[in-house]
Amino acid sequence: MAAFVVAIDGVAGSGKSTTAKGVARRLNLFYLDTGAMYRAFTLKYLRHRKADERDIDVGLIEELLSTTAVDLCQEGDEVRVFLDREAVSLAIRTPEVSRFVSQISAIAEVREWMVARQREVAEGKRVVCEGRDIGTVVFPEAQVKIFMDADVKVRAARRLKEMGEKKMDTEMGEVIENLKFRDRYDSQRAHSPLKRAADAIVIDTTNITIDQEIDMVTKIVEKTLQDKRAL
Repeated sequence: MAAFVVAIDGVAGSGKSTTAKGVARRLNLFYLDTGAMYRAFTLKYLRHRKADERDIDVGLIEELLSTTAVDLCQEGDEVRVFLDREAVSLAIRTPEVSRFVSQISAIAEVREWMVARQREVAEGKRVVCEGRDIGTVVFPEAQVKIFMDADVKVRAARRLKEMGEKKMDTEMGEVIENLKFRDRYDSQRAHSPLKRAADAIVIDTTNITIDQEIDMVTKIVEKTLQDKRAL
């Protein structure tokens, strides 16, 4: 069991990852990038599927899960992602992986495997993690739960800037449609859908900066830690 958990859920592009990393850095917590873990497995699936295959091959996914190792390694302020011992931190951020990660993540077998692995990684640690079902499924007993939302156009602009910095050629319209698809798919999927935990604090990030997001969440976590020590 994790010693202390900050669970940050929300829609894609709302600032979850950057905020989680910032809070982890400021408070010296372990950053558990659950989204990167799903992306890593999605990358493996895409590498093994048939080139002309359109439908998701659940049989192949079950086969791959039995031979997959996804690990996170924190090096200073950075968390490196490894897929079967291969460093894939950049490879998992391509548009192709983004198009398929929601579909792969919605498969019950994948989520069950990932939840178990994420809990293993967090064992005994004070962690910050972000995703779509962290506070509802992965760590329902998390001491701090945050849910982030933002206007889709603002989210698209942020994602496009991120892609530009990584030299990926993608148009704004494509990014907006991808985000809308992911919002719809994640919210409607049958297994562990995206939803706000009843006891989560909602933060709308549309009109605030990343630094302000980090400040807000850091203050919430610090107060919770202080209250915990006072018990």
